[in-house]
Amino acid sequence: MCVKGAYFLTVLSGLAASGVLQVSGMRIYTSGNMEAVNGTDVRLKCTFQSSSPINPNAIIISWSFRPLNLDQEESVFHYQQKPYPPLEGPFRKRVVWAGDVMGRDASIILQQVKFTYNGTYICQVKNPPDVHGTVGKIRLRVVTTASISELLLLALAIGGGISAVVILLIIIVSCRRCKKRRQGEQEGNEEAPRKERKDPTVW
Repeated sequence: MCVKGAYFLTVLSGLAASGVLQVSGMRIYTSGNMEAVNGTDVRLKCTFQSSSPINPNAIIISWSFRPLNLDQEESVFHYQQKPYPPLEGPFRKRVVWAGDVMGRDASIILQQVKFTYNGTYICQVKNPPDVHGTVGKIRLRVVTTASISELLLLALAIGGGISAVVILLIIIVSCRRCKKRRQGEQEGNEEAPRKERKDPTVW
């Protein structure tokens, strides 16, 4: 019996590794660590996959917040058929629904973030009967200025936009010059036969 049990577990492990065996449960994906500049808006992205068909009337999405160095959590946002932003607390009028239930998106936007928003945000989704699974966590760090990487990306984006405008202007100027050159050549070709005409009375 022990040999048969071990063989059965080995078969199950092989099926799971090969992807043939599907394990039910809610799977949630988040961006992990994020950084936002004080006073700006930030999107907390949370997407999910469910082993059951999405039921927009039954799905429940909840966001909670755990401050730095504290174990207590407080509710940030709730969704059940429609968004329910917090009516009181530090997140009042600061949370906007940015998700799409049928698109398996449970994201929210924090508006005008503060330094007190530093901490861990927890995204949890339940799609009955699929109510078990992992939760998504985002560790947000609010800073005074953008990091070097973000500034570099911004500089590259601005530089790319300027380069595109310069290239477009060069193309336009070149096309205009070519057009003027062709017009000049056509006018020269029309004047050449006139100069070559001779007086019919001269032998």
